[in-house]
Parts: sequence; structure tokens; C-alpha cells
Amino acid sequence: MKSKQEQRSDETKKLILDSAANLFAKKGYDAVTIREIARDAGCSHTAIYLYFKDKETLLHQLSLPPLQQLYQKLQGISELDSLSSESRLKEISLEYISFCLKNRSMYDIFFNAKSSRVDEKPELEINQLRIAIFELLKSTIHENFTTLNEKQLLAFSRIYYYQLNGVLSTYSYQHEPHDVLIERLIPTFNLAIEILLLGFQEKLK
Repeated sequence: MKSKQEQRSDETKKLILDSAANLFAKKGYDAVTIREIARDAGCSHTAIYLYFKDKETLLHQLSLPPLQQLYQKLQGISELDSLSSESRLKEISLEYISFCLKNRSMYDIFFNAKSSRVDEKPELEINQLRIAIFELLKSTIHENFTTLNEKQLLAFSRIYYYQLNGVLSTYSYQHEPHDVLIERLIPTFNLAIEILLLGFQEKLK
């Protein structure tokens, strides 16, 4: 059983993380300062450093657990031999869209705050995980277009990723419950994916 001091410490850390998430979502990661987070959490800015090394550590604490869960789900789908390569790509895409819509206020932070290019070796752990997610998508695209060389594959994967995020930017401010939104839009999402794949096929002819 935790002592009262340990319980207070856990409560303070949760307040700080909740405040960081709220402010990052409202203002963007770069615009938020440690002092702002401290004010919102009701503690001194020096108190934050007792629990978190810096703002980047807060970003990792908030983003890594959900991104790790997403990666594990996508990896599980990618290993389903019962699905065709196109069906795997669709399922991975829908899982990605569903995750982001479920985390509408934070998905931009999860994927873009302090991000690096996908064709460079990342140093930050969060960027290693982001690129692992992208590489999984890229690998599934390659299964559908096996003749692509590495340059073409990277280009097609980027275009595909832009398409997914275009969908998200369209619906990220909808106030419908997540499940209702997903159920209503799955036919449109599937059609968008099919059209994009047909476009890739035509380009390769």
C-alpha cells in the first residue's frame, strides 16, 4: 500500500500530465511553457522538475503508451495471413484513422510534436516509434505493389500517409461520438483507399 506522500506524489504527477495534455492540445507543443503547465496544474514550475526532466519528457510520457498500443495493434493486423494484402492495408488504415479520431485532441501531438523525417535515423524514442508505425504501413503498401523500388515505395507511402491525415483533418473537429463517426464513415474511408490504390496502379502502368 502506498504512503500518503506517495499518493500525493502520484496525484501531482497526474495533474501535471493532465495540464500538459490540455495545453498541448489547445496551443500546440511548441507554444506551451513549463511555467504555463505549472500554473494550470496548481504547482510551482520547480515542482515539475521533481517529476519530469523537461517538456520533452512530458511529451514522451503522454505519447509513448498510446503509440505503443497502436503499433502493437497494427503489427497484429499485418501478421494476419487470413487477409489479402489489400485487406490488411485497409484494416491497418482504418485502425490508424480510428485511433486518431479517438484521440482527436491529441493525435497531432502524438505524431508531429518534435517529429523527424521518415527517411532519417531518429534519435528520440518517440520518433523511433512513429517511424516504426510508418514503416509498418510502408511494408504493407509494398505487399500490394511488389515491383516498387525503394524510392517509389517511399513516395507512394508518403502519399498514402498524406491521404490518411487528410481524412483526419476533415473529421477531427466533429463532435459525434467516436463509434458513431467511424460506423458512418467506414464506407467512405474504404472507397477512398480503393481509389487511391487504383491511382497507384495506373501510375505504375
